[in-house]
Amino acid sequence: MSRNARIERKTLETQIALELTLDGGGRAEVASGVGFLDHMLTLLAKHGALDLVLRADGDLDVDQHHTVEDVGICLGQAFERALGDKAGIRRYGHFTLPMEETLVTAAVDLGGRPYFVFEAEFPTEKIGEFDSELVFDFWQAFSANALCNLHVLLHYGRNSHHIAEGIFKATARALRMALEEDPRIQGVPSTKGTLNK
Repeated sequence: MSRNARIERKTLETQIALELTLDGGGRAEVASGVGFLDHMLTLLAKHGALDLVLRADGDLDVDQHHTVEDVGICLGQAFERALGDKAGIRRYGHFTLPMEETLVTAAVDLGGRPYFVFEAEFPTEKIGEFDSELVFDFWQAFSANALCNLHVLLHYGRNSHHIAEGIFKATARALRMALEEDPRIQGVPSTKGTLNK
């Protein structure tokens, strides 16, 4: 059974069409209008072994916030939908990733209850034309809509680009571990009998 989803979101601020395949090969076709976000989503697909197609048209004349946050919302919704009842998944995933001078840990629980912890500070307000604070906004929107517990911890780092890249790669790897099938588990990995509430 293929685990995929298609999400469309239309507001006065953004129009987004997103297709996600969880059991993919790392293929990304993304065009959000925000170059740095496209770079991060390409990394996410590659290291998460996802296939991701995204087209976003946002009010970039205002700023990048609405586009970045709404893409996070749509990606989270796609994850939640593609996972279905979550039967047979590992549920938990974690990864500590070095990115040159930077070290990041991401831990995820696909248990159906959203919670987000982000312990990372950027030394600069901008990464090129991209507002560094939007990394937080993207992952907060994702975790709320994927109904997952996500903790991100920056151990140390000097370069804002490396920090952002480390966060996206580590989270991709943690998600990849959590959504993998566990051959030893029958049904959902919860004593409640469900992971959707």
